[in-house]
Amino acid sequence: MAQKAAFFVLTENIPHHTGFDARLADIILPRIAAMGYELVRVRVLGRERPTVQIMADRADGSQITVDDCEAISHQIGAVLDVEDIVPGAWTLEVSSAGIDRPLTRPKDWNRFAGHIAKVEMSIPTLEGRKRFSGTILGAENGQGRLKLEDGSEVTVTLVDVKAARLILTDALIEATAGQTATPDEMN
Repeated sequence: MAQKAAFFVLTENIPHHTGFDARLADIILPRIAAMGYELVRVRVLGRERPTVQIMADRADGSQITVDDCEAISHQIGAVLDVEDIVPGAWTLEVSSAGIDRPLTRPKDWNRFAGHIAKVEMSIPTLEGRKRFSGTILGAENGQGRLKLEDGSEVTVTLVDVKAARLILTDALIEATAGQTATPDEMN
């Protein structure tokens, strides 16, 4: 059987996924895009009865609502049933990315420049480090930049980022006020 070459194209609005999550993202992304949403992250957790977690944003930048999550859930649940990509019984969870959101796209690194994030690499950088915490300086050409607490700067290759997440601060709360649903609005 011929093997396909793996190409990693990191565009501004598309999150980077690997393995099974990448296969799911390939199925989910065009469908929610057609509905007016952007995929922030898809992740499968558990083995006995896996949970498919989808985080999404509205493409127009407005606040995602419970109704939005419900619409995505109905559409993607039906698609996953038909595609039968997740074996056996599974659960689907759809949510907004929240205030302390994961940074999965170059767009996120640029949108939240000036805010604090924690980053864990899948492989060590040239300096031998895998974990960083600092102020986001932005992203371009597949590279994200952070200013560390000691004042130094680090550049990370975005496809090598295992996990990156905003740190909840007063400045982040103030900057995102009105952009994300509060827990009361989600219930």
